[in-house]
Amino acid sequence: MGQDLLQKNVERTSVTKPSPDCEPRLDPPMPISRIIAFSQDAEGHWVAQLSCGHTQHLRHVPPWQLRPWVLDPEQRAQRIGQAFPCGWCAQGADSATLDR
Repeated sequence: MGQDLLQKNVERTSVTKPSPDCEPRLDPPMPISRIIAFSQDAEGHWVAQLSCGHTQHLRHVPPWQLRPWVLDPEQRAQRIGQAFPCGWCAQGADSATLDR
């Protein structure tokens, strides 16, 4: 009737199948674009303009998103031309079908 307290519990993970949002996609490799410019949206959030034609919001909202460099004009300028993995391209999204 008693429970064996020395018996090891086998725990299952809460996610039953992998999510593309949780793990980086390495096969096929994620397409890489470059940051060509920055702009601000209507709410004042910074948006990276990518060489592939897509855009990506880059927010500094601690503790969830830590990007303090987005708030500094000099640090933003240093990021222009750097490689940036485009999630839209990885999903096969067409630039013409996305709202910018």
